[in-house]
Amino acid sequence: MTPQSSDTGLGGLEPRSGAAGPVAFGEALRVWARIGLLGFGGPAGQVALMHRELVERRHWIDEARFLHALSYCTLLPGPEAQQLATYVGWLLHRTPGGLAAGLLFVLPGALAIGALSALYAGYRELPAIAALFFGLKAAVLAVVVEAVIRIGRRALIARLQRVLAALAFIAIYFFELPFPLIVSLAGLTGWLASRLAPQAIPQAPEQRAAGGAESAVERMAAAGQLEHTRPTRGRALKSVATWSAAWLLPLAALSAWPGLPPVLAEQAWFFSRAAVVTFGGAYAVLAYVAQQAVEHYAWLAPGEMLDGLGLAETTPGPLILVLQFVGFLGAYREPGALSPGTAGALGAAVTLWATFAPCFLWIFAGAPYVEALRGNRGLRAALSSITAAVVGVISNLSLWFGLHVLFREVAERRLGPLRWLAPELASLDPVSAALCALALVALLRFHLGVPATLALSAGLGALAQLAG
Repeated sequence: MTPQSSDTGLGGLEPRSGAAGPVAFGEALRVWARIGLLGFGGPAGQVALMHRELVERRHWIDEARFLHALSYCTLLPGPEAQQLATYVGWLLHRTPGGLAAGLLFVLPGALAIGALSALYAGYRELPAIAALFFGLKAAVLAVVVEAVIRIGRRALIARLQRVLAALAFIAIYFFELPFPLIVSLAGLTGWLASRLAPQAIPQAPEQRAAGGAESAVERMAAAGQLEHTRPTRGRALKSVATWSAAWLLPLAALSAWPGLPPVLAEQAWFFSRAAVVTFGGAYAVLAYVAQQAVEHYAWLAPGEMLDGLGLAETTPGPLILVLQFVGFLGAYREPGALSPGTAGALGAAVTLWATFAPCFLWIFAGAPYVEALRGNRGLRAALSSITAAVVGVISNLSLWFGLHVLFREVAERRLGPLRWLAPELASLDPVSAALCALALVALLRFHLGVPATLALSAGLGALAQLAG
C-alpha cells in the first residue's frame, strides 16, 4: 500500500501524482454510479443504500465515522444524502473523489427529471396523463408520512428529542418561524443539555465490533493517508474562495446577460438563498420552496408541486431534484424572447447549479473540522437535537401536502400570532383518501418499495379517474 502524498488543498481539483488509496478510483466511480442509478426512496432510502454498500458490503468506511458524517450532513442546508456521498468520496479520494461521488449521485436523476418535466409541461392536460398524476399525488403523501415515521423511530430516542420535534413542528406550522432559527435553537439546546443534563442525550454509536472487518478509511488512517482530513486555515480559506466563486460567479453573469428572461435571475438568487437557509434535508427544503414557489412567485400551483415530487419519487437521486421541475416550469411559463422549451431547460440548469454547487462548499470547507471533532460530546448532542427538530419540520411538510391532496378546499386561519391551514371537511376527496391509505398499507405493512407503490397508486388513480 503506497502512502498518499500531501494534498495541495481542498480547493484544488487534481490529486497529486501517485496518490492511491486502498480503494481504486475506478472502482469507486463504478460504485458511485451504481448508487446514483439505484438511489430510490428519498433520503432515508439513499442513506440506507449507502450504508449497505459502503459500510456493510464493501467496508470502505466504519459505522461510527459513517454516522458522524451523516449527522454533519443532516445539520447542513440542502440534500443530506448527496452531501454524505460527497463526504465519503472526499475521505477516500480527496477533492476529485468528492466531486465524482456528488455528481454521479445527482446525474441520473437530473437527466430523468429533465425529460419528465418537458413531457409534463407539454402533455399533462391529456386525460390519461392527468389521471396518472391523480393517483401519484396520493402515493407521494403516503411516502412523506412513511418518511416521518421511519426517521422519527431512528431520531427520537430520548425524551428531549421528542420534545424538540414537537416544538419544531409548532414553531414552523403555527408561528412560521424560519428554519435557521429552529435548527439553531435545537442545536443550542442539545449542546446545553450535554453540559447540564448529559443523561438526556442518547449514547454515541458503537465503534466497530471486535473482530469486525477493518474499513478502507481505517487502513488509510493507519498508513498516514488521511492527511487531507486535518483542518488548516489555509485549506479552509482556499476551499471557501474556490467554491464560492464557482457557485456565485456564473449566476451573477447570468443576471447581467442581455436578452434572457428575468425569471432566470429570479430563480438563480431564490434557489441560492434556499441552498443557504433550508436546513433539514430534502423534505425541509421542499416545505420552504413549495410555499415560496406557489404562494409568492406563482411559478406553479400546489397540485403541480405534488406532481413534481411524484416525479422525483419515481426517479433515482435526491428528492431535492423536484426543484429542477420547479425551475423548468417557472421559466417555461415566462420565456421572454426564448422558446418555452429553451427557457425551461435553462431554468432547470440554473436551479441545479444554484442548488448543488453550495453542497461542495459545505463539504470541502467543513468536513476536515468535523473529522477533527469526532467523539466530541457537545457536538454529538447538538447534531442529535437538530435531527430531532428535522422530524418536526418534515411533519409540517406532510400535513401541508396532506391537506392539499385530501381536500379540494383549504383556507388559512389566523388568531393573533398563530397561523394554520383549515380544510373544508365537506371537500374531502374520498378516492384520494382511499389511495393514500392503500399506499400507506403497501409501504408500512407489506414493505413494498417506493417505485412499486407509486406505480400501483398511479395505475389505480388513473382507472378511478377515467372510469368516473
